[in-house]
Amino acid sequence: MALWKPDPTFYPSPRDAAGAPPEKLAYVAAFDRAAEKPDAIAVLDVDPESATYGEVTGWTDMPYTGDELHHFGWNACSSALCPYAPHPHVERRHLIVPGLRSSRIYVLDTKADAASPKVVKVIEPEELAARSGYSRPHTVHCGPEGLYVTALGGADGAEGPGGIALLDHTSFDVLGQWEVDRGPQFFAYDAWWHIAHDVLVSSEWGTPSMIEDGVVADLLLGRRYGHALHFWDLRKRKHVQTVDLGDEHQMSLELRPAHDPRKQYGFAGVVVNVEDLSASVWLWHRDGEEWAATKVITIPAEVPDDPVRLPPVIEPFGAVPPLVTDIDLSVDDQWLYVSCWGTGELKRYDVSDPFHPVEAGSVRIGGIVDRTPHPAAPDVPLAGGPQMVEVSRDGRRVYVTNSLYGAWDDQFYPDGVGAWMAKLDATPESFTFDERFFPHGDAFRGLRVHQTRLQGGDASSDSYCYP
Repeated sequence: MALWKPDPTFYPSPRDAAGAPPEKLAYVAAFDRAAEKPDAIAVLDVDPESATYGEVTGWTDMPYTGDELHHFGWNACSSALCPYAPHPHVERRHLIVPGLRSSRIYVLDTKADAASPKVVKVIEPEELAARSGYSRPHTVHCGPEGLYVTALGGADGAEGPGGIALLDHTSFDVLGQWEVDRGPQFFAYDAWWHIAHDVLVSSEWGTPSMIEDGVVADLLLGRRYGHALHFWDLRKRKHVQTVDLGDEHQMSLELRPAHDPRKQYGFAGVVVNVEDLSASVWLWHRDGEEWAATKVITIPAEVPDDPVRLPPVIEPFGAVPPLVTDIDLSVDDQWLYVSCWGTGELKRYDVSDPFHPVEAGSVRIGGIVDRTPHPAAPDVPLAGGPQMVEVSRDGRRVYVTNSLYGAWDDQFYPDGVGAWMAKLDATPESFTFDERFFPHGDAFRGLRVHQTRLQGGDASSDSYCYP
């Protein structure tokens, strides 16, 4: 039943969201690389006043195995308050959780017991393929007329084009393929928008056959992974423009548009430059009537003291690439967090002037070579590195997890990636680990952990229509 009033976790503006009460629970996707046990959503207590702070206090197993849960999202969010949105009285209560390897999509209800969400619907891969023509669902965003689910593959499960499937907000039925005219777009990865300007932006990774067994050296060095941004008319569902970042910039992944609806810019992370192993962050922006992209951050590769410790996948290069695999923009559009999964570093930039970011803090944890421990357990070397990063609505808490994607974990951390999650406390002056918060190892029951969503929303959940 629809609500008489909008969900209290919907906010007209980013300013309102930043002033909302802090989250008390975090939902984390956990997966079994061996596909022997079900994947799960782990629920963590993130209330510092709680006796179980920092612990996994809830757990929901999926009904199948082999899903590899990935980027999940809420069924509805603050975009529901946009004046042209047809759903102002839905609730933020369901988590939409795609299995990147299985092509299943799970719907979990958090309302009856927020710490123990229940699987209430399963969208099978056959339905997704038949209704939308897609497979390998990757990222979920709650949009103005439905749920946008980006997908890497076509209906055959192997090759593209990838694109966007649209789901109904309330029934969760697959409505169909979002694109009416895709133009030259073929690869898919992330998609987000400038909702008040009817602009959608999408990025590129590769087809399932290019990524499911790990990074393919011939494809990478042959510059065949995605390296472009695509701009679309959101209302007409029509491709408008492609901006190529240059084929040396392989894998243009995460998109983080400005939260202020008056602004038409955003940040895109690029995993690696095949010429020097650096990673980069690009700013997309208006240039007259067209769109343009400008590289605003370059993070160089690091040469280790002991190259013998390099895994085979990068040993020939003699250096550790940063591997920027996630970025996140605070709700006030001031702070950009950049995860360097290869070197084990989380960087923070002041992007008040988006064309000229200023580095404003960095922490180290994990890393291919360094294996930097968490300060709460200084004798425990850690594999993996800051990978998925999520920021609270008020910008004061930053959560990171350490697994990228099963097959890629195994290449870059062949001795095992483990499982850990960390939290950092952020103020304008400081950026430090919370030593009380470090669930790891057995806390996740042998599963690897990927994306985090925060109760009531977070910096990468919502779109706002008012400043």
